[in-house]
Amino acid sequence: MKNNVDISDDLSRRIDMLAERSNLTRSQIIEDALSHGRSLAWQEKWIAGVQAGIEDADRGNFATDEEIAAVLNKYGQA
Repeated sequence: MKNNVDISDDLSRRIDMLAERSNLTRSQIIEDALSHGRSLAWQEKWIAGVQAGIEDADRGNFATDEEIAAVLNKYGQA
């Protein structure tokens, strides 16, 4: 079933930008927002965090063995 909804130019632009940055379709982004309550602001922040993590990894910035051990000791090993 296809539904058409009029949305503002600003929201449409934000959805397009998210689709481009995440490789998701507009429909997937909208469905995620409606089905899971994930606002566009939440999705934008999440995508930005993922991209920042990838950029860090590309620069070789990873957690050290000591940092990983500290987190595992703090929260317990799964």
